[in-house]
Amino acid sequence: MSNYRICLIEDDLIMGEALSDRFQLEDFHCDWFKTGAEAIKALTSQPYHVVICDIQLPDINGETLFKQLKSTEAVLPHFIFTTGYGTIDRAVRLLKLGAQDYLTKPLDIHALLASIQALCSRSTCTVTRETMLGVSSAMRNIEALLPRIAKTPTSVLITGESGVGKERLAHALRNLYDPELKHPFITVNCGALTESLLEAELFGYTKGAFTGAIRDKRGLFELASGGTLFLDEVGEMSPAMQVKLLRAIQERQIVRVGAETPIQVDIKLICATHQDLKQMVEIGKFREDLYYRIHVIHLSIPPLRERKEDIPWLAENLLAEWNTQHDDPRTLSLAAEQALLNYPWPGNVRELKHCLERACILSQQRELSPELLFDGLPPLPTEQPHSEESLSEYIQACERKYIGNCLRNHNGHISETANSLGISRKNLWEKMKKLGI
Repeated sequence: MSNYRICLIEDDLIMGEALSDRFQLEDFHCDWFKTGAEAIKALTSQPYHVVICDIQLPDINGETLFKQLKSTEAVLPHFIFTTGYGTIDRAVRLLKLGAQDYLTKPLDIHALLASIQALCSRSTCTVTRETMLGVSSAMRNIEALLPRIAKTPTSVLITGESGVGKERLAHALRNLYDPELKHPFITVNCGALTESLLEAELFGYTKGAFTGAIRDKRGLFELASGGTLFLDEVGEMSPAMQVKLLRAIQERQIVRVGAETPIQVDIKLICATHQDLKQMVEIGKFREDLYYRIHVIHLSIPPLRERKEDIPWLAENLLAEWNTQHDDPRTLSLAAEQALLNYPWPGNVRELKHCLERACILSQQRELSPELLFDGLPPLPTEQPHSEESLSEYIQACERKYIGNCLRNHNGHISETANSLGISRKNLWEKMKKLGI
């Protein structure tokens, strides 16, 4: 049996026994506790690597248990919370408190085991609000990969829509490459310069190489040598510049414009783009050999609309920055928070930042309203377009809504919900799985 120890806190006998048996089969040492009091006693007396904790316990709420343990200022193991009925608000609250993950039942056992394995093998590191990338599972998964990536000199490609935070991720990688910030971090937007200017910026030039070159100038490759070079919007490069970049990466040397002598450079390269480089390769707009040279490790940042858990967290961080810099603090009303969640954010984090900044400047009150955030009517929750339904589809939709309401009324407790519906727990599980609840 491995040295990894799991603390399972689950009052459901069927679920607890199933998880406990599976953990044993996976070679984990598992202690199963059915009440919060038993678990607290164990957690304060012996070490564990991961805690799997149900939200609804017979003697204490899982969130309260976690807060109680954190108040002791002891070093806690990684926490994964599970619940029969989850909400974005609760997930965000728990992740902000320091939980590693928040899963809804029925559990995807393979995803749970993968998360446990990653947490057990992850080295302990200090995570703060400033260093976190987000509280959503997608961003935390990316964050978990960074320490491993930082150990290698491999090129990294970051992709994602405009405004999702590609440069922030590049900075996070650089901080792991160079925790004491002793070496340079050079950034250039490849789409903001013409081909000739970009070549001169990247590789430098000699005196007299062209009109206006009154002295020798070191390029960004030279300036970044020993550190990190971040090429943003690399997909905007012309074919000619792509050839020159490929040669510089392959040979680890550059030649200044107007010179003949090559100069050795030693850089860690991070590239970013909002474009689909693979599709650009297929249509001949991006070199295939360059694509595979910079695509060794690929980190894809999902758009903000696909990771709604990050929206309240980001908004809180951005308002905290505003409040630190100004004597006139701002907060969000509950209606404003909901309006932020309803909006699709085509401009992603950048648009969210500008939205909050504009509202903070224009607001004459401390609490920001939805109308002020969106300059008029707040956005409504997005709904799927209606289509013709069969009778069975309509009945299933009604059943899904009814069971969902019952789960909400009983705080996600499976046994109580099953009793109120007049069916067995097993029957309820089967219906939830069939209906995708």
